Amino acid sequence: MKIPRIKPEKSTVTSIFAVSVGILINIVFAYLAQRFNLPLYLDTIGTFMVAALGGTFPGVLTAVVSNIFCVSFNKQSLYFASVNALLALFAARYSRNFEQKNVRALVRFILGSVLISTFFSGLVQWVLFGRPQIEAINEAVNVVNERFGLPRVGIFFVINFLVNLFDKTITIFGSALLVRLIPASLRERIIQSNWRQRPLSPEELKNLKEWGSDVRHKLHSRITAMILFISLSLVTILAIAAYVLYFNYSKEQEKEKAIELVKYAASLIDGDRIDDYLREGWEAEGYVESYEVMEEIKALAPSIQYLYVLQIREDGCHFVLDLETEDMEGYQPGEIVEFEEGFMSEMELLLAGEEIPPVESVGNFGWMLTTYSPIRDRNGHTAAYMGADVSLQYMTEYVRNLVIRVLLIIAGFVILIVVTGSWITDYYTVYPVNSITARLDQYSKAGDDQKQLDTYVRDLRKLNIQTGDEVEKLYYAACEMAAGMSEQLREIRHYSEATAQMQSGLIITMADMVESRDSDTGAHVQKTAAYVRIILDGLKKKGYYPEKLTPKYMEAVVMSAPLHDVGKINIPDAVLNKPGKLTEEEFEIMKTHTTAGKNIMEKAISTVKGESYLKEARNMAGYHHERWDGKGYPEGLHGEVIPLSARVMAVADVFDALTSPRVYKPAFPLEKALQILEEGAGTQFDPKVVEVFMDSLPQVKEVLKKYQES
Repeated sequence: MKIPRIKPEKSTVTSIFAVSVGILINIVFAYLAQRFNLPLYLDTIGTFMVAALGGTFPGVLTAVVSNIFCVSFNKQSLYFASVNALLALFAARYSRNFEQKNVRALVRFILGSVLISTFFSGLVQWVLFGRPQIEAINEAVNVVNERFGLPRVGIFFVINFLVNLFDKTITIFGSALLVRLIPASLRERIIQSNWRQRPLSPEELKNLKEWGSDVRHKLHSRITAMILFISLSLVTILAIAAYVLYFNYSKEQEKEKAIELVKYAASLIDGDRIDDYLREGWEAEGYVESYEVMEEIKALAPSIQYLYVLQIREDGCHFVLDLETEDMEGYQPGEIVEFEEGFMSEMELLLAGEEIPPVESVGNFGWMLTTYSPIRDRNGHTAAYMGADVSLQYMTEYVRNLVIRVLLIIAGFVILIVVTGSWITDYYTVYPVNSITARLDQYSKAGDDQKQLDTYVRDLRKLNIQTGDEVEKLYYAACEMAAGMSEQLREIRHYSEATAQMQSGLIITMADMVESRDSDTGAHVQKTAAYVRIILDGLKKKGYYPEKLTPKYMEAVVMSAPLHDVGKINIPDAVLNKPGKLTEEEFEIMKTHTTAGKNIMEKAISTVKGESYLKEARNMAGYHHERWDGKGYPEGLHGEVIPLSARVMAVADVFDALTSPRVYKPAFPLEKALQILEEGAGTQFDPKVVEVFMDSLPQVKEVLKKYQES
């Protein structure tokens, strides 16, 4: 059978088209919202549409790529790629699980989207920018804060929730409208574009999930966890490396900049006036001008937190000039400050007026990088030092903020990578392999039911897996193996059926040989076999002896029923065909046909290695004259100790004997025969066997009629 091949490239084109349209919709609506200063985002309408149609991966791809393009008119857009990726995940999970008429599900969908967007987008805005992204929202926060004095962050999250409630309601209904506007055929192609096999229905996916529920470690979870672990590990390593490298690089840059600036500032201060500045302070000639020069220089380097001039003496640092800052006033001329611990190793050089390398220290003013440059008088002696403190704490916060921004940008791509890996795993490996395995499992459990085997082979071929890799190769190998095995089993069944027919013919021949010696048992074997089948079907229908009545067992009993009297071949004609009542001695001879039949069947069993139908032939030949109450022959077995096939044959044999004419008696009327059977229930016969025989009288009468007419 040739397997029809789908064309994955067509489904790929369809998926790319859907994602492209979704990206365009996101960009257009986000641009309009920003262009007209609307207090809305409107940047996920296309994302929700694609997620509803194509699922997780196309939805997340649409979200991340949309935010990349939106950077052209919104520079902060890329920081929200991870938030929109999370919204795409949520939309793909829930958009197919509700109908618009299901108000409760719709409300849950809207609220879930609102809460995700409110929390994560609000967190990004407040942590990175310290204010709302949208100016209208920022103004509303300021108004409420000024009027009621409430915390700005709390006000922002409340307003952000309301904005998102409106925004996501528009988004969900807008995306649903766009989905409905897409032609049904195209919509179906987009929905099925992920599959690399025949698309599975929700019911089939549910059955496949239930079938694999006993798998301890699922491939999807294992690969997704591995991708997530690797991605997070790489991001963590990159973040730490970026932080350390960038911080060290920035520190070196600031150090070099501070050294140059301090040297330049020192060259502008008149070293011969330092003593006047210390004594007279602001009243000294040139003090104000020097202060203003230092302010201009500090303005050139925002990273320098403190800029000052001081003299180093044995008793401490004597401040000459110290610029005021936003957080503190400067030291006044002549004010003395003790040496900090970090400078003790450099005190000898400082007291000698020598240059020292930049010093990194943690003191009263935080974590600082301090650079000193000598201010020399006309004689070249160091009159004071120009000092500059660069806040490393400020640099740390700056670098940390930069790393957080980078991580937020990367987070969207990490989600995309994990989702991509999960999608590829599902559609290229998990679904195809599980589909193949589930059908092979069904095939293996079909046993010898040829119809089911053929059905499962067709189902396997219909999967039409086209992954283009080893999984596809495995699929075609499985198809060929299943089809080959099915054909082999068909041939074996043909041979088996032919053998069974031959065996059945031999059985009938043997039974006819025995029957031909008995002058008045016409059609006995055919009628008893028919009654046996009727009784077995009745027992099965009523649920009696379910562990015993398998199709194979029932067929074996019916097939071997004609051999129940095979032992009569050993009975002399004078006894077998005697027209009158048998004497006691003759009856004893007649009873030996049971043991003789049993022995004959046992020899046959040893010859054909114990075929089951011969085992039941042995049981019926040996025990069909046993009684339920244990008073039968040849062994006096009782109750269910008597093989079931023999108990069934007992009823069939006696009924036929009663309703058929013999050389020693005429045929009994049907009513009389049935009465005798009912009276023997529980004593001579298995009561359940008699019960189902009585319930099957219409079929019994048909058998009687058939052989009376013939």
